[in-house]
This record gives sequence, C-alpha cells and structure tokens, in this order.
Amino acid sequence: MSEPSQHERSEPLFIAPHNKRNGISLTIAGGIAVFISLILFINSKSLFGVGMVFFAVGSVGLVLGVAKMNQPKASFKLSAVGFDYYHGRGTVHVAWDNVQRIDVSRVTQNLELIELPYIGIKLKHISPILDCISPRLATGLLTEQRPLLMTAATQDEDLQSLETYVGAEFTPLVVNGERYRGVLAMFGHRCQTLDSQLGFHLYLSIDSLDRAPTEFVSLLRQWQQQSIKP
Repeated sequence: MSEPSQHERSEPLFIAPHNKRNGISLTIAGGIAVFISLILFINSKSLFGVGMVFFAVGSVGLVLGVAKMNQPKASFKLSAVGFDYYHGRGTVHVAWDNVQRIDVSRVTQNLELIELPYIGIKLKHISPILDCISPRLATGLLTEQRPLLMTAATQDEDLQSLETYVGAEFTPLVVNGERYRGVLAMFGHRCQTLDSQLGFHLYLSIDSLDRAPTEFVSLLRQWQQQSIKP
C-alpha cells in the first residue's frame, strides 16, 4: 500500500485489518465443511468419525469467519488531529498532541528482548481517553489485556504483585482533579499499571493492522510529525 503524500494527508486514511479479509473465505469453507458433515451423518454411519472431524473443523471456521465479518470494516482512521481506533465494542480517539511515544511493545525476558503482539502508545495525559472511551469498550479492552497484566506482573518476578494491581483497579481514580469510578476507573488504573511496568498506556493488537508492526509505527509517527508542522 502506497503512503499518502503530504497533500493527501489532509484527507483521513482508513486502515482495514488483514484478518477481516479472511472472514468470507473462512465462513464459506466452514459452511461447506458443516454441510459435508451433515451428508456423512445421514448417508453413511461408517463415516461417522470423518463426519465429526468435518463438523468440528467447519464449526470453528464458521464461528471465526462470522466473527471476523462482524468486525468494523476499518480498524483505524488517521487524520490531521489524531487517530480513531475502531473496535467491535466501540471507538476511542487519540489526539496527536497527547501522544508522547509510539513503538512496538517489547519486554526483556532471560536477557532477551521479546516483541509483544501490540503497538504501544504512551500518552501525555490519560484523562482525554477516559473522557471519550465508552464503558463497553473499556470493559472489552480490560478483558483482552489480561495477558498483558500477567506479563507486567512477571516483570517484577513476583506474581503476588498481580493481586496488588488487580486490587487497585477497584478503587476510584482521580486524574487532574477529575474523579472516575467503575469501569472507567478500572481502565485508568490499568493504563497506569501497564505504563509503569511495560512503558505504554494503550496497546493496539497487531491483528488490527494491515501491515507489519514496524511499518505501522512508522506510519503513525509520520502522521504525528505532519500534524505539528506549520
């Protein structure tokens, strides 16, 4: 995919994830496999085992395909003021002037640098995110980020710290004089915990990208740099 020129960047750029493109193929293949299994069940008792294999594989493919097709058509919209992240549970806007750093998320384990399957966004302030994210999306991200929370806990080499992190999430959060409660407070605490342990507040799954993570990081940086030019 060719990158937009400086003139073209006045127009938003929409990013469609690669995995959504496989949704139709998975749905069709899964449907065919389920159909074949039904024929085997009805017409041949001796092939019942084969039919079960077709049914199991087809069912998984069908469920995954439908799930991919129900995802938003675009996962990101890049514009002059920032980017919007589209998720199945909602949308959140991140302004360029609130972004401190963008990079592929990495951790050190056994003296090795390991890349995590996320693009990390370090914010200057988390309150603009808490003000625009819906409770439904915050809940979805909290669930999806459980592996990240485990990773953050193991960075301290003390799994008991996980209980401390989780316990803190159930307390109100005060940011810049604004008090947040419930799911928004939990999400804010999670952002702060992941930032202190892994270096970023927000984590964008690489499944939502249309290119290699390093290329997407470069793209976001270019748009951010363009936004601050006179």
